[in-house]
Amino acid sequence: MLTDRVGLVLLLGLSLAAAALAQSSGESIAILPHDIAWKASPRAPGLETAVTFGDPTKPGPYVMRVKFPAGYKLMPHFHPDEWRTGIVLSGNYYFGLGEQWDESKLKPYTPGTFFSEPKGVPHFVWTKDGEVIIQVTAMGPTGITRIPQKQ
Repeated sequence: MLTDRVGLVLLLGLSLAAAALAQSSGESIAILPHDIAWKASPRAPGLETAVTFGDPTKPGPYVMRVKFPAGYKLMPHFHPDEWRTGIVLSGNYYFGLGEQWDESKLKPYTPGTFFSEPKGVPHFVWTKDGEVIIQVTAMGPTGITRIPQKQ
């Protein structure tokens, strides 16, 4: 419960910061769904990403969408982001915590679900039901560190 509140406070804070940035530059940001520029992910082959705000490779806030194909398994890994939140936009996103792949730990996050990924916490995902799109709001720079799996 406390973790959820902290995540929501962080999301609100980022929203306010993003609005302040856009207003201070005199620009408003609006990207319509058909204008989203998807690109192959350099960090996770098979995924597509679209940066909608900021630069994930630099310090500071960013917003990015990630498109997972149906049946995609992203094995245990973690991110260096100072904080990281996500919202499931479409599909069923199965999310689990831990250093080893364990289907029994996967929880289905349906569209509209808000979640957080604390810095350095290992997790894994599966899109077993079909394509999934999530939106990540975080404090970069970002990256991905994969955790070797025991055989």
